[in-house]
Amino acid sequence: MIIKAAVPVLGLAALCFPVCAEKLVILHSNDTHSAIEPNADGTGGILQRRAVMDSVRKVEKNVITVDAGDVVQGSLYFKYFRGDVEYPLLNMMGYDIRILGNHEFDNGMADLAEKYKTVKGARLSANYDFTGTELEGVFEPYVIKKVKGKKIGFFGINIDPESLIAHKNISVNFKDPVSTANEIARMLKHEKGCDLVVAVTHIGYVKDNEKPTDVELANASRDIDIIIGGHSHTLIDPAHPEKYPSLIKNAEGKNVRVVQTGKGGKYLGKLTIDLDKLRGADGTDFAYELIPVTDRFPSETLNKEMIEFLKPYKLGVDSVNSRVIGQSAYNMSNSVRVGGMPNMTADFGYWYGNHKADSLRRAGTDIPRVDMAIMNVGGIRQDMPAGDITEGQILSTYPFSNHFLIVAIKGQDIIDALSVASRKGGEAVSGNVRVVTDDSGNLIRVVIDGEEMDPEKIYYLGTIDYVAEGNDDLRTLANHKKIWFDDEEVAGPMLRWFVRQTELGLPVAPDQTSRFVKSL
Repeated sequence: MIIKAAVPVLGLAALCFPVCAEKLVILHSNDTHSAIEPNADGTGGILQRRAVMDSVRKVEKNVITVDAGDVVQGSLYFKYFRGDVEYPLLNMMGYDIRILGNHEFDNGMADLAEKYKTVKGARLSANYDFTGTELEGVFEPYVIKKVKGKKIGFFGINIDPESLIAHKNISVNFKDPVSTANEIARMLKHEKGCDLVVAVTHIGYVKDNEKPTDVELANASRDIDIIIGGHSHTLIDPAHPEKYPSLIKNAEGKNVRVVQTGKGGKYLGKLTIDLDKLRGADGTDFAYELIPVTDRFPSETLNKEMIEFLKPYKLGVDSVNSRVIGQSAYNMSNSVRVGGMPNMTADFGYWYGNHKADSLRRAGTDIPRVDMAIMNVGGIRQDMPAGDITEGQILSTYPFSNHFLIVAIKGQDIIDALSVASRKGGEAVSGNVRVVTDDSGNLIRVVIDGEEMDPEKIYYLGTIDYVAEGNDDLRTLANHKKIWFDDEEVAGPMLRWFVRQTELGLPVAPDQTSRFVKSL
């Protein structure tokens, strides 16, 4: 639908330039999220991505490889091995430039520093100041690559960690992305004499909060030629510019080429730049295409060093992924903000909170019943296809080191949080709740157990610690009093619940209707 086969694409690309032209090819990825194995449909896979990269390197003299962050978190390879798989493999793939995503911080800064100090190639961040932390000295703001007499400047821009990365996992002096990017780009172009300036970012293309995006960065820029982005999992397809345009006007009306490859390593982006025609060039002069990462390469041609490295890790992952613990009645996607997966997750939070509260009361602890549950759809990391559900699938779907808790909180703080969620398209709320909005997604009221929520009343909310800290833009949920905290990580009780459903002969079949409803 989007892309042509890789070999014809490369062949056609070679014909687009005179034989004498000097070209630079930039291959880029983002948000691969521990997608080590190919998907069931044959897309993705880190060995297959390496094969694509090698196929380009065979026909192109000047290749620079870039990753825009979130290389971890999303499969059992990270859940079990904490980056010991992904970082060495990316070194073997020969990435030249990397920046951090927000999920690189999931195990804290000390762990990240230990892993990232082994990373080869340039490690960039212009707007995270790590002075006085474990990551001090690990990153540089920019790097200049010299290619056939031309100077290509790359710099890294990271997202505002507030309400996104748990406070316990990051300590950084954050600098505004737009002003920092413009300052670095001006310096690279006008003081360092760079012929091309490339921003590598992890701030996202799609607007869903007050934080700046790649589109806004491009609009406000003057000296940036290309933005290689990540974070929002946006597949910017040059064949369909009407959906997510790849060419964005800057402050001077000049086109900036903005690119991103979706998520999960299903595509590799390819920028082709004529080095002989950089003077006066803008985004329209930089050819851009998406190369699908598929299983079209014969197994005997895949990188043997990477295969041998993966063997012991793959053995452990395969054993867990083959253990069936339940059945899903229908296909459910993790890419939607309302419906089956969010409903199931929130309903479990509601049930589990009350299950624990009931047990504690029987043991003599004075604890109220839970009124409702709110979970974050960002914590749901995998689809759930109809059919067998495996233990590995649940661990991959809920991979984070989060814990359930019960908090006491005013109705107004819940209303304010759900108002933000409404504008973003929804969130995971329990089945006794309806969030009523207008046609534009603006909240009108919250209904709980058939009654409008009282802004002054104290409600008992079941959620997880990440959400209770006000993350995922649900900031007012931080205004709570903690009532109970579970020592066990989320995946443990969820696994037991799935097993119990099977013992009872019940399939997993949550309500699929949206709990965010438009007013009549």
